[in-house]
Amino acid sequence: MKLEIIFWRGLAIAVASLVAIACSQKAQTGPEIIVYKSPSCSCCALWASYLRDSGFRVTIQAVHDVDSMRQQFGVPAPLAACHTARVGGYTIVGHVPVADIERLLKERPAIAGLAVPGMPVGSPGMERGTVREAYDVMTFDEHGQASVYQTYPGKAARTP
Repeated sequence: MKLEIIFWRGLAIAVASLVAIACSQKAQTGPEIIVYKSPSCSCCALWASYLRDSGFRVTIQAVHDVDSMRQQFGVPAPLAACHTARVGGYTIVGHVPVADIERLLKERPAIAGLAVPGMPVGSPGMERGTVREAYDVMTFDEHGQASVYQTYPGKAARTP
């Protein structure tokens, strides 16, 4: 009887270990993304954690002049936000949701990248309870032309 209990406990531990390994490997096999951010920006760090939690392999590059990174990657000034990233040959600016990045990488449109201008409350990394400002995810091309890729409606705070 004791031998049987030991066997089943050992089997349970082995299965739990395999599940943990599989989950950690999933997190390490997603797309590689490099995030260029100010060393002092906490919302950028939250967005990077959100990407990591969604399976992206995130590398953070601390830069003191984020504007020069945006210029280097051809981001139009009206689409500026607090951080810039590169994934799959595209530039990602601001708090773009994972679903939009994944759609971009799947569809591979002929654009330079995606942007969420500013820092809208409720976008990934900018969560503030249940409140969400309405915002658009914009595409942009190498000529500075922009258009709406996805719209996220606003959501008011719940009142008790």
